[in-house]
Amino acid sequence: MTAQESAENSVMDSKVQRRKRYESLVKDFYHDIFRYACWLTRHKPQAEDLTQETFMRAWRAFDSLQSHDSAKAWLFTILRRENARLYEKQRPELDDIDDHETTLPDSPHLEPDQLMEASMLHKAILALEPEYRDPLALQVIGGFSGEEIGVMLELNNNTVMTRLFRARNKLRAVLDGKGDGSNE
Repeated sequence: MTAQESAENSVMDSKVQRRKRYESLVKDFYHDIFRYACWLTRHKPQAEDLTQETFMRAWRAFDSLQSHDSAKAWLFTILRRENARLYEKQRPELDDIDDHETTLPDSPHLEPDQLMEASMLHKAILALEPEYRDPLALQVIGGFSGEEIGVMLELNNNTVMTRLFRARNKLRAVLDGKGDGSNE
């Protein structure tokens, strides 16, 4: 085997290894990314597109991923940014029909009163200001810690924890019927 053949084999091995690492990443986190995309968009086809675009962007920037341990937060950050970018480009047509609302994928079939409660909670969370909504959604849906959320949103941990506390209080006030939750 010549030196050139050896170098070519090394490059091919590196590409195969990169592809396997990426496929492992997709396998490990696809469900979480798709679930968060569904929560953000409330429209399954749009969530599928958003998830696909997230993983395409992740493939392009895959070499920038430091470790597999930080992959979930990295993918959620890509997803949030991609959603913001797509939302700026296109404003979806709004329906007044509420029968399009569905639960998150893979959730068990809920009773009508449970569906109504889930819908009310989702609407209440979406009504929060982004500074409160984003950390809360990342914690509840993504399962991230305050520190991880701080890194993703470029905030310090104390700020994240304060916003989570206020978001919960605002939600509690809205859901208990004590106003719009604007009092801090």
